[in-house]
Amino acid sequence: MRGADIPPFYAGEIGRQAASLQRQGRRIVAMHFGQPTLGPPPAVVAAAHRAIDTGPNGYVESLELRQRIARHYAETCGLTIPVSRILLTSGASAALVATFTTLFAVGDRIGLARPGYPAYRNSLVALGREPVEIDCGPSRAFRLDPQSLASVDGPLHGLVVASPSNPTGSMLSREQLGALAAACRARGTRLISDEIYHGIAYGSPAVTALECAPDAIVVNSFSKLYRMPGWRLGWLVAPEDCVARFSAHLINFFLTPPSAAQQAAIAAFDDPADLQAAVDGYACNRAMLLAELPAMGLAGIAPPDGAFYFYVDVGHLTQDSLAFCRELLDDTGVAIAPGIDFDPVHGNCFVRLSFAVSTQETVDALALLRPWLLRRRVTA
Repeated sequence: MRGADIPPFYAGEIGRQAASLQRQGRRIVAMHFGQPTLGPPPAVVAAAHRAIDTGPNGYVESLELRQRIARHYAETCGLTIPVSRILLTSGASAALVATFTTLFAVGDRIGLARPGYPAYRNSLVALGREPVEIDCGPSRAFRLDPQSLASVDGPLHGLVVASPSNPTGSMLSREQLGALAAACRARGTRLISDEIYHGIAYGSPAVTALECAPDAIVVNSFSKLYRMPGWRLGWLVAPEDCVARFSAHLINFFLTPPSAAQQAAIAAFDDPADLQAAVDGYACNRAMLLAELPAMGLAGIAPPDGAFYFYVDVGHLTQDSLAFCRELLDDTGVAIAPGIDFDPVHGNCFVRLSFAVSTQETVDALALLRPWLLRRRVTA
């Protein structure tokens, strides 16, 4: 095999272990994957049924959906984004791959926060681009800033920013994002903003990079706020002079996103009360975990500003986060993700919990974690 060697997605390994236990009749509390356990809004499901019945069911690039996304930016941010700049993608993953191949040559260097989403790093390696990881640990409140950017020696052709971020839920304020965008302009670094968790925040709303850097590449998705992870649908906002090149890469690699998903997603914007109710549920779970986890000895927590994750320091309990997660799942049925997915340097001392589950599942998880962690502390 001559292709690039990249590590597995370890949360996927936990997922396979969880599925095996479920087949044996075990109950699993699934807090390992970054996906809501609540299904899509009812209007989306109804629209999907209509789309399957009436079509079209071929290769489609829905102008109506692109227009609705443009309207979404006008309604939520006061921005006028030409429909021509909005490209539909097979999830945010396809948008990121197309971004890396459209904008950067083999050997180009792209900055990433560490800890961060592992597919950034692994996709870049597989594509022959060089990920440049920038340590953004607890001392930096898990945030990229101009100072951390300045610490990188050598050329930096691109920078991927996620706000809210995965795995920590940290967010950049308008001023912080603006300062980072200015630092990128001064250095000649292309800014790529992953905004798939926009709409899920527990204070001030997230700021789109388009407000600070109109030429930024923005990636978004229907997987998180709109609760459609399996529908494989996202979008990309590109500068006008890049659109044709992006479109060529997307259609050659991925053709078009699923047609029924495109037609159904138009309805996803039309029930904000349903979307907010789900976010309110995450907020309830967040508050419960913030109150209970420190009492169980898990005090190393940065409260997430957005998204639906806790990134928890378990260094006093283990130096092998994957083994820790496997043992926890086997013993209790609670599935969480090991920190080595997100940080290959320090991640063995961290785990990530997703609280995009029901409130009852959160209560159940805490009841299962409490005695297990007590035993672990005694034997550590």
